Amino acid sequence: MKNIYLYVVVFLTGAAVLALELLGTRILGPFYGVSLFLWSSLITVTLMGLSLGYALGGRWADKSAKVSRFYYIVAAAGLWTLLIPWMKRPILVISEPFGLRFAVLMAAFLLFVPPLTLLGMVSPYAIRLRAASLNRVGRTAGNLYALSTVGGVVSALLMGFYLIPSVGVTRLTVLLGLTLVVMAVIGIVWERDKKIDIGIGLILVLISGLLAWLMPAFGSAPETGLIALAQSPYAEIRVVDMERKRHLVIDGGVHTIVDPLSWESRFPYTVVLDLTQNFFETPGNLLLIGLGGGSIVKRFYRQGWTVEAVEIDPVVVTMAREHFGLRESEGTIHSMDGRQFLLTHQERYDVIIMDAFGSSSIPFHLVTQESFGLIESRLTERGIFALNLESDGWNGTMVRSLSATLKEQFGYVLALPAYEPVDAVDVGNVVLFAAHYPFELPEEFDREFPTTEERTQIFAWDNRFEADTDGAPLLTDDLNPVDIWSEKINLTARKELHHYFQPSGLSW
Repeated sequence: MKNIYLYVVVFLTGAAVLALELLGTRILGPFYGVSLFLWSSLITVTLMGLSLGYALGGRWADKSAKVSRFYYIVAAAGLWTLLIPWMKRPILVISEPFGLRFAVLMAAFLLFVPPLTLLGMVSPYAIRLRAASLNRVGRTAGNLYALSTVGGVVSALLMGFYLIPSVGVTRLTVLLGLTLVVMAVIGIVWERDKKIDIGIGLILVLISGLLAWLMPAFGSAPETGLIALAQSPYAEIRVVDMERKRHLVIDGGVHTIVDPLSWESRFPYTVVLDLTQNFFETPGNLLLIGLGGGSIVKRFYRQGWTVEAVEIDPVVVTMAREHFGLRESEGTIHSMDGRQFLLTHQERYDVIIMDAFGSSSIPFHLVTQESFGLIESRLTERGIFALNLESDGWNGTMVRSLSATLKEQFGYVLALPAYEPVDAVDVGNVVLFAAHYPFELPEEFDREFPTTEERTQIFAWDNRFEADTDGAPLLTDDLNPVDIWSEKINLTARKELHHYFQPSGLSW
């Protein structure tokens, strides 16, 4: 029976490895953005921790293979996991000054290498405990590593498909730590090598229970301004009220800012996108890729447009309806990937707007020659495609390359800045317009008595330009470095966001 329990422990510790790796994306993502760098860092520290654990566990087992020591290793991994919610914020603050790439790697290393190393020690130690003779070492090692790997497979499926969006990150981290500690203590008590081991086991349970009881609060707290907090299959999503504005925060990046009394957007780029309406004599039909809080849907609906929106994350749709005043009558919302929608729906639109810049970059599959060709095929003859993006300067690499790629499908591409930079490389929104005809406004603005929104549009239109596309790389499904280009933009934007939210601490 004890041998069977050892196999159970190996299975569950294998599951814990994958659970920690996936939880890492949600623990660090709101601070750094879920980018290629975050995934690379987590995979790196996972492999590093397991490698160290395999080496140390094998050596320690050869010196003294005691069953109680095996369970102490598991208990230590559980205690460290329980400490992660306590350690997260100090480590994030310490690592931030080191630049995005190194900061992500440093934070991931400090938080996850110790428990992953301890978990990596489990399999080689278990092999030493179970190998009855040299003739069976290979079979024993194969069985135990297979069992550990199967645990990881089950964990990956459960965590990604069900547990993270249903239970939440902090609760799962606490439950994972408690499970490892309790599982280890059961093994320690079962063995009864020494009475002191039983006493230590009970102390471990008490310490773990106390850590879980005193765990930092999680969940919404309207009295502090955190109106809603949810884990979806795609991101951590928060609704934050601050400085008389409501923010939709996805993985630590602000996607929508509105006045909670009028639901009017406080993002200038939404006003610039309104200019697409001026090229049509009567309201038409709009397809919006990327819903956010629904500000663009509302703006076009008020002008009589028929609106459809595509949003991959159903939790974002729920947040828009419950906390940003989006009504069902204002537009038809499709919960699916934008490119998949374009592939499976044949309707044509007068305007297609892509507002899908994520917490750290644009989803790469939406900004390629192939994707833009699909979009062009879904526009009417006089249709306009508008793309909102963040750029480091008006004529940054992102603007130049996307303009060059759009020109492969459209005859005319125009860039309209939605912000006035203090210097040439300030980060802000730039909107790209693409069509098969030159852009000429049929009516000029009221320049004598413009409203605040009209002033934003006047600024964008007066500063419109064609990006310098000489030498700019074309983006394809096969080669698309937008994640790399987004690094500098993400780092600058994150610093500004951290400074903005620092007094409240509500964005991560």
